[in-house]
Amino acid sequence: MKIRISHKRHFAKTITWRMLGTLDTIVLSWFITGNPFTGVKIGLSEVITKMILYFFHERAWLRIGIPESRKRHILKTFSWRFVGTVDTILLSWLISGNPFVGLKIGALELVTKMVLYYLHERAWYRLDYGLYNRIRRWKNRII
Repeated sequence: MKIRISHKRHFAKTITWRMLGTLDTIVLSWFITGNPFTGVKIGLSEVITKMILYFFHERAWLRIGIPESRKRHILKTFSWRFVGTVDTILLSWLISGNPFVGLKIGALELVTKMVLYYLHERAWYRLDYGLYNRIRRWKNRII
């Protein structure tokens, strides 16, 4: 039986990921620029662009025929990080006026955001919110 996934699940994942991602961006941008206001500007500027990009990333992965697994979550982590890093580098460069600031923030985010994204994916995998027809197996028994 194929699992049906509602749009509300993707919207909820988008919002929770964006909250986590924005906080990470603000902290990293503040650390690199030394200016908390620049960190906030960069972090908040990403809210809209990243939510739109993340939603379409989720919808695209829905159509890819790789079943739910750790392998799928790792592949999604890398594909999203590529999209997210390019967006961060461009916005950071635009706001700071310095391309090297964008590259530094993007480079640090490669590490922090991949770890955070993988953990976010694993947490959402355990939730049934927005899923229909899901049969979960836990220690060889159907739940």
